[in-house]
Amino acid sequence: MASSTTNKLILLCAGGTGGHLFPAESLAVALNRRGVTVDLATDTRAAHFEFPAREVHLIPSATVRGRDPVSLARTALMLGRGTLKAWSVIGRIKPSVVVGFGGYPTVPPLIAASWRGVPTVLHEQNGVMGRANRLLASRVTAIATGFRVFNKVDDSLRGKLTFTGNPVRPLVIEASKVPYHALEAEGTFRLLVFGGSQGARVMSEVVPVAIEKLDAALRARLHVVQQARPEDIDAVSAHYDRLGVAHTCASFFSDLPVRMAAAHLVISRSGASTVAELSAIGRPGILVPLPHALDQDQLANAGVLQDAGGAIRIVQAEFTPDRLAQELETLAANPSRLGVMARAAKASGTADAAERLADLVLRVAGY
Repeated sequence: MASSTTNKLILLCAGGTGGHLFPAESLAVALNRRGVTVDLATDTRAAHFEFPAREVHLIPSATVRGRDPVSLARTALMLGRGTLKAWSVIGRIKPSVVVGFGGYPTVPPLIAASWRGVPTVLHEQNGVMGRANRLLASRVTAIATGFRVFNKVDDSLRGKLTFTGNPVRPLVIEASKVPYHALEAEGTFRLLVFGGSQGARVMSEVVPVAIEKLDAALRARLHVVQQARPEDIDAVSAHYDRLGVAHTCASFFSDLPVRMAAAHLVISRSGASTVAELSAIGRPGILVPLPHALDQDQLANAGVLQDAGGAIRIVQAEFTPDRLAQELETLAANPSRLGVMARAAKASGTADAAERLADLVLRVAGY
């Protein structure tokens, strides 16, 4: 395919957060391997991000943060400016297809592409479509979904849907090759705890207290790897020290997929990237969705993996030390269930999602 796609250009659009940029990066790598040139349209937050693109185009954008007339007018003005710039950029570089990864920074280039008659692909990472993608869905040529189960989608859009999965980083693909090592009856029980790229206060508040409630014999078997906010690390570490629990605490783990592969159980939020990585690697999880998201995307994501048998979903209001301690005791007493959950998570994963998405994009581009 490389010979037929050489000198062709595809424009990827992703906002400046890892949740959108990492899948776009994985697609860019897959396309580059096929001889396709890639440009990136993004906002100023991603100016420092090392992206495998020929050129990065900074497009003005804004997110709807308030419903008052002044806030809405400012957002509309910024999106209008972004659309005009995207119109100019697309006219100059002439991409064969424009691919968006969600969030309001993708709105201007995808609208400009539709106005110019350029084919478009929208990738929805979550189990429910976000606001920006709902705005764009009727305009785009095709919609790729990160989950096989896709909730609350208009019937008129179903003909555009293609399941590809969520592209994951090369480090995740390597980690996915590591088999799950079953928890032994009296062996070390390895827990990995994290709450997204910035950490989550609820994990620091609940997990150490839950572990304190466990039987002393089970506590002695634990090894906890926990990501915590910088302001929480000392307190979390001191709590584990007092309990005599083996632990590693940090505000960021650059090798998180490796640590995920080494865990018997993962306790985390349920962002699309987290769920994609958890299922690609094949590890059981206790998932605590972010409670205040307008679209409740994390609730849907966790529900998909729970329904597949790979995770336990606990809404934050019920994520108490008592509830978590109960779940940990039940799983420790029944190691075979962890193995079943690991296999179910793996079965629902798509480590080849970047290649699947590349296939769709190239079909839409007519290559």
